[in-house]
Amino acid sequence: MPKEAFGSDFTFMEREELLKFGEIGMVVKAAAALGVRKVRLTGGEPLLRKEIDWLIRGLKKIEGIEDVALTTNASLLARKAPMLAEAGLDRVTVSLDSLDDETFRAMNDVKFPVARVLEGIDAAIDEGLTPVKVNMVVKRGVNDEHVVDMARHFRTKPVILRFIEYMDVGTKNGWRLEDVVPSGELFQRITAELPLRPLAANYEGEVARRYGYEDGEGEVGFISSVTQPFCRGCHRARLSADGKLYTCLFAAKGHDLRSLIREENATVDGLREAITAIWSERTDRYSEVRSDDTQDLPKVEMSYIGG
Repeated sequence: MPKEAFGSDFTFMEREELLKFGEIGMVVKAAAALGVRKVRLTGGEPLLRKEIDWLIRGLKKIEGIEDVALTTNASLLARKAPMLAEAGLDRVTVSLDSLDDETFRAMNDVKFPVARVLEGIDAAIDEGLTPVKVNMVVKRGVNDEHVVDMARHFRTKPVILRFIEYMDVGTKNGWRLEDVVPSGELFQRITAELPLRPLAANYEGEVARRYGYEDGEGEVGFISSVTQPFCRGCHRARLSADGKLYTCLFAAKGHDLRSLIREENATVDGLREAITAIWSERTDRYSEVRSDDTQDLPKVEMSYIGG
């Protein structure tokens, strides 16, 4: 969350505007009835949410939900990994754009060092929250020279390193097409030093293209929504903390579920019907139609709905 937009004088939402854990559970129950099997907790930074372990416990009990994961900057992960594992969390994904402190801080606008992130990753591994996924957003001229170093560092660990093309998410990151390093170029850089071989997708609609090292040790992935859009196979919905449902990472607006949840006679079946209506009418194809015109459209910020 960039400090120029979210400084010390920024007024955040009142607590009552945020969904309670039970309300989140209602939405997940409705989604599970429609075939959703995986839930991911993102942010902002989800480990700042008080008693998030209780939310995880509740989600794990919902019939049909098979996998609960969490994406974090890992600033609190070393301390909270045991609690998360005990609550039943299946996996964690960590955002880490460089092993170099100066580059890491410049890209993420944070004050903590890379060492704290690596400590969190090790703690997650120790607690069995594996395979840990590490997401590296690559920006030309900023951290693209670090991709091979990252690959070398993680290839011998139970970690899947994923390289993500720099995307025009939200309106505040100053995105330019010339800042994007295509996944094909990254693949060539890595395989020139650490030869790679393709791996089959784990499931239909998986956003990352998987590769293993030819010596059989380690895995990487490439998420290429700029140069190789996957809109047609996307089956992800996002629920904001204040109860809006977004059908695309690049959406301009969400659909209000909080009002439905807080109606006196609200039911899971009613939510299921509402979600069905929203999803059946979606026409999201932003990455496929990206152009100079669409880049200027209003879009929800990443810090609001997560990745």
